[in-house]
Amino acid sequence: MRLAMHDSGSGSRVAVLIHGMMSDHRAWHRVAAELGADGYRVVTVDLAGHGASPRSRRYSPRRWADDVIETLAEKLDVAPDVIIGHSLGALVGSFVAERFAPRAAIYVDPAFSFPRGIHGVALKVMFTLAPRPGAWVLRRLNPRWSADDIALELATLRVWDKRTILGFVSTRPLRSPRTLVAPSLVVLAERSLLIASRDVDRMRRDGMTVEIVSGAGHTVFRDEFTTFMRLVDDWLARHVAAPAAALES
Repeated sequence: MRLAMHDSGSGSRVAVLIHGMMSDHRAWHRVAAELGADGYRVVTVDLAGHGASPRSRRYSPRRWADDVIETLAEKLDVAPDVIIGHSLGALVGSFVAERFAPRAAIYVDPAFSFPRGIHGVALKVMFTLAPRPGAWVLRRLNPRWSADDIALELATLRVWDKRTILGFVSTRPLRSPRTLVAPSLVVLAERSLLIASRDVDRMRRDGMTVEIVSGAGHTVFRDEFTTFMRLVDDWLARHVAAPAAALES
């Protein structure tokens, strides 16, 4: 499936940003602006069932990733220098990285795991049965968000296909990459919605760098933007020094 793709910036290096569940490319507006100012061409996509992209008859993490790969392969002449994904978008981004082998990857509070037991059951029930949140609920859940971010989230929720939740009926595909194709930074909320301490230990053993942002909730880049961008800038300075090579056909 060809997805809606949004381009900003005009630099020679390419950053691909992939949003999380219930969101779309607009969630990245501040991050995209910062990267564009730093000399990146910033490519954001709307996953199937989100934003301006088509809806799908069936959803799964691999299907979402295949859509992103198809869209990027058609639109990009070079491999991405960095792939950044949040939540579902981080899981999808890890699959996309397997195809494109970027110079760096950044995964933000990623859907690399799912709570076990009653907590996991409660989360599934909540996401399945709860109505779309309104402005009051969003402000209560995200007290650090700006008014602009609240308005953007309400707009994204209006066009979100709630059936995307069915893509997580099985949580078995939710796992961090065991073989890293790029230096990988994981940026976690202080109390991650999805990642437990055992997952942090496993990711570090597998060679991933894990940073926990004090005070941040699940959408780290909205809650603690300055700290998040400092981590991103430091990671890119270490691992993305020049534009990527041309994609092979």
